[in-house]
Amino acid sequence: MTNLSGEQQQDHLLDKLGVFTLHGRDKLGRRILLILGKSFPARSVTPEALKGYLERRVYPELAEERFSVVYAHAGVRKSESCPGLSNLRSFLDAFPADIKAQLHTVYFLHPGLQDRLFLATFGRLLFPAGLYGKVKYVSRLEYLWEHVRRSEVDMPDFVYDFDEELEEFPSIDYGVESDHPRMRNVGPSVQHHYYNDNEDSSTIPCYSMRCIA
Repeated sequence: MTNLSGEQQQDHLLDKLGVFTLHGRDKLGRRILLILGKSFPARSVTPEALKGYLERRVYPELAEERFSVVYAHAGVRKSESCPGLSNLRSFLDAFPADIKAQLHTVYFLHPGLQDRLFLATFGRLLFPAGLYGKVKYVSRLEYLWEHVRRSEVDMPDFVYDFDEELEEFPSIDYGVESDHPRMRNVGPSVQHHYYNDNEDSSTIPCYSMRCIA
């Protein structure tokens, strides 16, 4: 069996998980870089390895034409896949000048209330100059398809599933209902206990699958 260096192993892992894929175009013909936040192995990939991977595998494919990014945030958990401030900043800082010039829009799909508040507060400090204004929040897939050719983007099933859950529980968007599966999958009797028997609804456990740092 061939022995791989740590950097090669991390490259192989990112390839295997399909965190970054280039396929499809938006409705004006720009290429799409799809980033799956849920698939990012935050505990196994260092910021340096991430930056090197992007420079070797992704940026060379983007240097010659305009493109947009679709960042799918569905299913992100802090303990498993959330890149955190250091890796997120590493990704953004790694954009070479020519790549920044070619980037048109970053579609942030399925942002939560905390995500919006965090980026509204710290986004201008976190994002390199010129990138913050390119971020566009997209709460549902149907709105994404207004800008991106649906037939050309291979969106994973879990993103569609999460979109359907948001339609069923729209209050998740506003941070007033938990999006944690432990609360989403409880039986009717437990739901009755929390929502009818408790006088103070603030005692209902709340969790979030989404995070930024």
